[in-house]
Amino acid sequence: MSQSDKNTPSAAFDSLSLKPALLDTLRTIGFETMTPIQAASLPAILNGEDVIGQGKTGSGKTAAFGLGLLNKLDVKRFRIQSLVMCPTRELADQVAADLRTLARGIHNIKILTLCGGVPMGPQIGSLEHGAHIIVGTPGRIIDHLDRGRLDLENVNMLVLDEADRMLEMGFQKELDAIMLEVPRERQTLLFSATFPEQIKVISQQFMIDPVMVKVEQKHDGSSIAQHFYECGNNNDRFKALQLLLLAHRPESAVVFCNTKRETKDVAAKLANAGFSVVALHGDLEQRDRDQMLLQFANKSASVMVATDVAARGLDIDALDMVVNYHLAHDTEVHIHRIGRTGRAGSQGAAHTFFNQEEMQKILLLEDELGREIIAEPLPDESLLQTAPPQPTMVTIQIDGGKKQKVRPGDILGCLTGDNGIAGTEVGKIKITEFRSYVAVDRKVLKKALNKIVKGKLKGKNYRAWELK
Repeated sequence: MSQSDKNTPSAAFDSLSLKPALLDTLRTIGFETMTPIQAASLPAILNGEDVIGQGKTGSGKTAAFGLGLLNKLDVKRFRIQSLVMCPTRELADQVAADLRTLARGIHNIKILTLCGGVPMGPQIGSLEHGAHIIVGTPGRIIDHLDRGRLDLENVNMLVLDEADRMLEMGFQKELDAIMLEVPRERQTLLFSATFPEQIKVISQQFMIDPVMVKVEQKHDGSSIAQHFYECGNNNDRFKALQLLLLAHRPESAVVFCNTKRETKDVAAKLANAGFSVVALHGDLEQRDRDQMLLQFANKSASVMVATDVAARGLDIDALDMVVNYHLAHDTEVHIHRIGRTGRAGSQGAAHTFFNQEEMQKILLLEDELGREIIAEPLPDESLLQTAPPQPTMVTIQIDGGKKQKVRPGDILGCLTGDNGIAGTEVGKIKITEFRSYVAVDRKVLKKALNKIVKGKLKGKNYRAWELK
């Protein structure tokens, strides 16, 4: 959990009427001053008002609604008091983790995630034991409601996170049904990166005199360098993409496409050209999606090609480069895309392709950016003769996880003990129910695999292989 916009002059958290335990936790994790969206929304949230918050990913909205619901929570009442709905399992997991961090100083809070793409059985068992806070996706929440496993009659705070994304994904019917299951006397918070007409309808139907909070989505020009290139057709665009990747050799780059078909096509062409690439789109099975995101996050894949719908709400930070393969449909989406690079004070670059048929969009972008857009020359085509860079890291998949009581420390100890690899050659470690994943330096892959397969991890031998 990272606190964005720390350098923005803003009010201190201790100026709010928050529980002492929450203020202590905020100080412990280094959150001292509020981001703009927190400063604008938290007073109204703590006052019990309905709030609509519009801000980009990374603006600090999770802490805004998280502090609100934790401050309101009565731990002694072991009932579901807060429901947070998210568009994807990844975002729900991220939100739940952030809430647990904020709730660290308050004992006996139970936060439960209910998402699709994972077995129903463990969720049923957890629901039988009760919870204070539910974080989940609309489809799975409806599944549990339909089967009578979920009781929402004690909910006093409802949060819709990335509401525009949920509507894009076709969850309107589920949202309507869920809202009818929670008490009318409740506080409703709606957070969204954009504000389409459907959200206005939801706010009119289900919210009471909501306070509207909008944080300016423009980015500091010093942290994001924007470049524009005129490309006539798709062949020109793909050549331009290759040249930029070969010239800048980013450790991590996201290429935004407007359609699933284009996403698959561009990713396949990059793979054929020798680039380390993953494709993120709506047709993926959850397991494939999880593994691709994992490889990109742990730096064992350099390029992610994605649609806006697939990439929205993901915890992708510290990107070196964003490429708009085609211009976004509107300027708000463009600003949202480029905001994924140059975050937390780091330098980033955004590269955008356009053609003469898109000049109207370019004119709108000029108004938004407050400057004239002039096409730049592309890097020299001789670069096409050079080999694409390969990621420093590779991912090892281990056939054992939480159910086998495997912990990150066990994997690190196995890899680095008894003439093993150096700790600096081990990257991110992720443990799931039945599998574990660890990133290691490419140069020591064989040695690392041998340590796991032939060594002793938790006193056992586990199967392990490179994830490709």
